[in-house]
Amino acid sequence: MKNSLLLLFLFSGIFSLVHGQINSPDENVVITTNKGKTQAHTNESGKLLVNVSPRDVSEFKKNGFVSYFDFGAKGNGKTDDADAIAAAHAFANQQGLAVKADAGATYYIGGKDRTAVIQTDTDFGTANFIIDDTKVENRNSSVFLVSSGLQPFKLEGVSSLKKNQEKIDVALTKNCLVTVTNSHIRRYIRFGLNQNNGSPQTDIFVVDKNGNIDSNAPIIWDFDQITDITALPMDETTLTITGGRFTTIANQAESKYTYYNRNIAIRRSNVLVDGLEHRVVGEGDHGAPYGGFINIRDCSYVTVQNTILTGHKTYRTIGSAGKPVSMGTYDITVNRALNVSFVNCTQTNDINDRTYWGILGSNYCKNLVYDKCTLSRFDAHMGVANATIRNSTLGHMGINAIGSGSFTVENSTIYGRTLINLRSDYGSTWQGEFIIRNCVFVPSGGSPARASLIGGSYSGQHDFGYTCYMPERITIDSLHIDDSNHPEGYKGPTIFANFNSDFTDDSYVEKFPYVRTREVILRNVTTASGKVLRISDNPFMFKDVKVNTN
Repeated sequence: MKNSLLLLFLFSGIFSLVHGQINSPDENVVITTNKGKTQAHTNESGKLLVNVSPRDVSEFKKNGFVSYFDFGAKGNGKTDDADAIAAAHAFANQQGLAVKADAGATYYIGGKDRTAVIQTDTDFGTANFIIDDTKVENRNSSVFLVSSGLQPFKLEGVSSLKKNQEKIDVALTKNCLVTVTNSHIRRYIRFGLNQNNGSPQTDIFVVDKNGNIDSNAPIIWDFDQITDITALPMDETTLTITGGRFTTIANQAESKYTYYNRNIAIRRSNVLVDGLEHRVVGEGDHGAPYGGFINIRDCSYVTVQNTILTGHKTYRTIGSAGKPVSMGTYDITVNRALNVSFVNCTQTNDINDRTYWGILGSNYCKNLVYDKCTLSRFDAHMGVANATIRNSTLGHMGINAIGSGSFTVENSTIYGRTLINLRSDYGSTWQGEFIIRNCVFVPSGGSPARASLIGGSYSGQHDFGYTCYMPERITIDSLHIDDSNHPEGYKGPTIFANFNSDFTDDSYVEKFPYVRTREVILRNVTTASGKVLRISDNPFMFKDVKVNTN
């Protein structure tokens, strides 16, 4: 057989990532089909050289899959198998073959800067993977990158967009995920101990071949000017990743904002992750934070189900305001992604253990779902358009969000400080409505607390880069507030927290006025204390809110 040479240029990241997330690996993989042994190794320049014997090529094609042992993995929990794992996936991607981990194996993955690119169905099965982060060459190098073979391109002919626009004048070969930016406008100008100057206005949406925009994930900003617009074709088939028992040996780096991204990075639309487990060991009294073991970005229609995750220990550092802060550290992150669902997911730690940070962080997302999950936190930092939490239990960090559209919480139990917290560092804003049905709220996990359903803070003196809103309508139908453990002098739960203790009469002037809730609809709200639900400890601020109990 004549020698064949394939140079696989691994998919490079389109965007810089939130929290210093990964750029896709820039090394190349060279695959040859020479006579001799099937093997893989790294040369002096860092390239992964893979040779597959002609006989093995035929055998692998006949079987329809490859395994890590086929490419030299030892699976003994001691020998570094990173090259063999990456080689197996590279060859499988070339030939369109599935990948199956070897039953009973324990793969050790050391600190080498090596990423395995997944573009075909992968069954990790019952195999164990030990990811050692104690000595890492590149903390931004993912262990696995789930990517598409389709390439992004600049979208020509679109110079402006309007909020809720239904169609753009383009003709495409297939459905695309479109990301648009106006770098001349800053949004999400953060306030507080992690203050910053905001981010360029950006949006992400799905467009079909005829230019129709998916109405379930609408454009949320006006773009009078566009500085960049990129389309990423969407794979039509679902890529499935099943099983796998992963253990991260935690890094021992200095406690500062140098995020580790030794993870499974998903950068492809239409992906199902089913039955994965991730645990963390070796956390000490210091360490750098993590940017999510499952890290989902720039994609749509991703489901993570029947998966066990682990919260990370909380460490502190000095924030941008020069004062000590707790660092966010995550086992799940979702950024610039649409239609992402977590179904029947749990975590190994106690969801009410405050020594562990909340498990999810997200930015610029639309249509996020928790269903049948028991997790410590739901969080949308720089906005989510539409979110649903149902049949779930949320722990000590509860529900934190800003955004727009509908936020529905149903058939769930919430142990946070408030039922829903509107993040004050981004303006405590939600332009839309809240719908709460058949829920139980246990303020502060049952610790003595003064209960409020909707939390947040807004002084009206900071420009966040947008008008800030409270939900226009809040519907609460069948809610039990377990406020049995409350402090002395407790007057009963409130609908709204005291968003601004200085705003007690008409003399207070908001430089950036807050658009407050118009209507609250209450049906069958009960309390363990027997005390009546009140509007707020600061009733003046909410004097124009209509409360409907009929």
